[in-house]
Amino acid sequence: MASYMSMGDAHRRITEYLNRFADVVSYQDGTSLKQLLSLSSESPSFLALADALNLFQDANRLIRQADKYSQYAEIVSPLFRAMQSYRVSHFAESYQAFEKSANAFIQEFRNWESAWALEALYVVVYEIRILAERADRELASNGKTPEKLKAAGSFLMKVFGVLAGKGPKRVGALYVTCQLFKVYFKLGTVHLCRSVIRSIETARIFDFEEFPVRDKVTYMYYTGRLEVLNENFPAADHKLSYALSHCDPQSEANIRMILKYLIPVKLSIGILPKRTLLQKYNLIEYSDIVVAMRRGDLRLLRHALEEHEDRFLRSGVYLVLEKLELQVYQRLVKKIYFIQKEKDPSKAHQIKLEVIVKALKWLEMEMDLDEVECIMSILIYKNLVKGYFAHKSKVAVLSKQDPFPKLNGKPINS
Repeated sequence: MASYMSMGDAHRRITEYLNRFADVVSYQDGTSLKQLLSLSSESPSFLALADALNLFQDANRLIRQADKYSQYAEIVSPLFRAMQSYRVSHFAESYQAFEKSANAFIQEFRNWESAWALEALYVVVYEIRILAERADRELASNGKTPEKLKAAGSFLMKVFGVLAGKGPKRVGALYVTCQLFKVYFKLGTVHLCRSVIRSIETARIFDFEEFPVRDKVTYMYYTGRLEVLNENFPAADHKLSYALSHCDPQSEANIRMILKYLIPVKLSIGILPKRTLLQKYNLIEYSDIVVAMRRGDLRLLRHALEEHEDRFLRSGVYLVLEKLELQVYQRLVKKIYFIQKEKDPSKAHQIKLEVIVKALKWLEMEMDLDEVECIMSILIYKNLVKGYFAHKSKVAVLSKQDPFPKLNGKPINS
């Protein structure tokens, strides 16, 4: 803490930082520069510098003393204020100062011809988001309007504009895009993702394959989630499967995040995960849903949805899982069909609606003939069952050829 540091020690630490900052920019040492810009890492050297700044209280005088330092004053002065505020957990003030420093850094970055400072830019972009989230929590706890994350989104769009051009810097655009996605998802303004996605996927200046694998995985994860929200399951399957197959196999937490959305997508197109997968990645909330789909057990499906309702709603997959009822009904009718086939193969394709009513009653699901007829009509319309109704006799007459078409990885007809 500052009380254990002499004024001379404080002066020395601040001067050392200024010298190092000027040197790493002069030598275009991006790896060292990014370490000088990180607040949230809370490294011992950062904490000591913040304590020195809070003790010395006149760092601007040191910055003005030499041209070597003063040429970076617009970056370093507000950065120092951000560090001081961060050290005492005044995150709203820290954000405000850091954003000012970040804007000055972007101006310098724009003037540098090569992409040597790209890793440092990534740190600035990351820090602005993390600081904004902390600042908003602080503001909300003090009864004030949380507004910093929205401001961070505007700043990140500015950074994206700097990178969205020709030259080596453009490979950083996807990282910034992913940070924007995190901001928009946090704010609940996912519709704002569209303009950035259009820029990435249609602009000729970008070649998706030239971006770093880490950023491509994150991008596919978030755009896959967007496709889930839009109920575009083939696209969601493609994007989330890409994210899964390219994700670092050692990153179990990231794999779990991807599977949390990929599993509902796979279920919606008729592909069931193995229990071992659910156990390995602690996704047991899907276990009963998978069992219900295998058995045709509507009661179990509804129980699973009710038990984990909050979790599924927070993830945004509840409505996707709720629509699995049609596949469960199909499986139930299929089981009745096979039981009848064993007893009397010649009449297996004729299923009385009252038999389905009895099966549902055994599952403690009370439905009358009209409700079951409606469900069967939907199954036939959606091509989950091939057949027709004999309305007078209340019998569903199934096709003798492939009465239960498989989805084969395709969504149910809408």
